[in-house]
Amino acid sequence: MANKSLGYKLALAAAGLLLAGWAVTYFLRPVALVEPVLMDKPVNAVPASVSVEAEYLMDLKSEIPGRVARSELDIGRVVHKGDFLFALDTGDLELEIKQIESDLEAHKQTIAVGSSLKLELANAKDELANKERLAKLGNLSDSELTKQQRVVQQAEQKVALEEVGNKQKTETYTNTLAVKRRQLAKMTFTAGFDGVISQVLARPGDLIAANAPIATIISTSRTVEAKVSEENFSGIRVGQKASVRFLGYGNQLYGASVTKVLPTADPETQRYIVYLNVDLPPEKLVPGLTGEVSIVIGQRDAPATVVPRRALRGNELFIVDHGRVELRKVKLGFVALNFAEILDGVKPGELVLVEELDKFQDGDRVRTRLSQ
Repeated sequence: MANKSLGYKLALAAAGLLLAGWAVTYFLRPVALVEPVLMDKPVNAVPASVSVEAEYLMDLKSEIPGRVARSELDIGRVVHKGDFLFALDTGDLELEIKQIESDLEAHKQTIAVGSSLKLELANAKDELANKERLAKLGNLSDSELTKQQRVVQQAEQKVALEEVGNKQKTETYTNTLAVKRRQLAKMTFTAGFDGVISQVLARPGDLIAANAPIATIISTSRTVEAKVSEENFSGIRVGQKASVRFLGYGNQLYGASVTKVLPTADPETQRYIVYLNVDLPPEKLVPGLTGEVSIVIGQRDAPATVVPRRALRGNELFIVDHGRVELRKVKLGFVALNFAEILDGVKPGELVLVEELDKFQDGDRVRTRLSQ
């Protein structure tokens, strides 16, 4: 009886040791994050890199040299179209304008007084009429009459030249005045669009040269550019839907649509530019933000087998079956930003490894945990 009891105890101890050994072996296995293979309507999507750019970026420059008299330029200031930015000292120019206005007014008054040359012409014509009368009576030679006719012609030429000169002088004053007034207008600067001042290079009192940068304004409007490779470009059309992921906002996906498609490629990168409208508040579309986009160019009408795109290793997947990793080749269909269609090689419900693929090999024993 004692021998049977001892044997029973030894069997229990051996089973416990085996169980403990299995537990130790099991819990030493690496954890594999997996997701199940699903049935869904796959989409055919074109991948591209994406970046956010300011629609306008303008360096403020003055065509006219001068000294900054007033300025409301301040880094970070939000400005609206028409807001005052800065002005140059206009004192000297205003004095020039007043002098030209005075000269023009005096010239006009001189013309209004009348021309002495016109009086000379009138006298010459009266003398000609008198001599013509005498010539008809035979009391004046033809040579004297001809001489007086020439005097009248000369007087008429002088009057005509004076009128031309007066007109030219008036136009010169008027044009000079217009140029000076235009220069005056150019010495006060206002915002040409809504934006934010990002750089200020001149302050009140600074003397600036012509065409020297004074400040930089970045528009508040944004453009989102997607750069598409040549092999993926042909199927893209205006109005197609897209999903955008920005690196600065993690894995969050934002809806988008294609608004413009440029027909030519960048000669340096051979990539085509597509413009997107993204469902994201303007204040979050920070210039310089980058990410990736998936532009949908087709979709299956019926559900099909799909796996997370991050599970792909080329045309291979790691399947985890009963705790063992199996490397399996698959046939790919549509590939989108987050999911890929599998035409052959896996079945719905099977588990695929989705993270740290480089740490696993075919045949590895693992523990599984759903990644979601």
